[in-house]
Amino acid sequence: MKTNENFPKVKAAVIQAAPVLFDREASVEKACRLTQEAAAQGARLILFPEAFIPAYPRGLSFGTVVGSRSPQGRQTWQTYWANAVDIPSPAVTALGAAAREANAYLAIGVIERDGQSSQGTLYCTVLYFGPDGTLLGKHRKLKPTAAERLIWGEGDGSTLTVLDTEFGRMGGLICWENYMPLARMALYGKGVELYLAPTADSRDTWQSTLRHIACEGRCFVLGCNQYVTKDMYPADLIGLEDLASQPETMCRGGSVIISPLGEVLAGPLFDQEGMLFADLDLAQVAQSKFDFDVTGHYARPDVFQLIVKDKPTPPVTYRNHPEA
Repeated sequence: MKTNENFPKVKAAVIQAAPVLFDREASVEKACRLTQEAAAQGARLILFPEAFIPAYPRGLSFGTVVGSRSPQGRQTWQTYWANAVDIPSPAVTALGAAAREANAYLAIGVIERDGQSSQGTLYCTVLYFGPDGTLLGKHRKLKPTAAERLIWGEGDGSTLTVLDTEFGRMGGLICWENYMPLARMALYGKGVELYLAPTADSRDTWQSTLRHIACEGRCFVLGCNQYVTKDMYPADLIGLEDLASQPETMCRGGSVIISPLGEVLAGPLFDQEGMLFADLDLAQVAQSKFDFDVTGHYARPDVFQLIVKDKPTPPVTYRNHPEA
């Protein structure tokens, strides 16, 4: 008689921490150190928050109001841009090396600088590394929220990434993308089992969102946020006066790990840096789909269908014209 021995198990770690804000190299170094610490406790799947490198610039206006931008705000933007992550780059190489040394899958939020054309646009991105150090894929946030649209561009369907791993199919969405039903459905359609949800949302209501996704997708959900205080911002940052009215604790955290039936396995963790660990048994994914499978027996393709455009959409396409 076959039992759960055919299903993989993995120890997962969610790392709730702040970067060295607006310092790419120091933030990479911290990420690598924390990756090793998580691996030393047996983690084979390690998740960092949204925009961990170089920062989620909470509270900053970048000198922008409707109809105008200030010179000082452009300088704040320049600092942010200068500390963003190119692909490839030494930062990416270092993160890959950390994953290899940890023998773990590593997913980390970065601010990616577009290297394909203008080298101007920034994207809020998650990078996925394999245990051999290879960059396996990335996901660019489809829809930055509210004032995030001032600083980040929009991704497209080509990076709705779900990866095959020996522990299950891994993918995810960033922060309020998880409120987009069709984006979630696109991942469910790819069979996601290990659903990663790095975020900047520390509200209590976010916990309900993650538990809903676990129940809806019948997948493990790993939520990961930063713990950030105002004094972590560099004292010489242009635009720091924007924080005068902000609370001392800029982000409380709220990282959590949830089962495919919506049960909290670890966390939520608030008001401190720390790591959460949980042993994930993929047999629970199969068991959970007994009574609900959103893209299986609970789907109605005769009534509803989702079409996903999963090819890149470049702004300029060059074609060679045949000679006359």
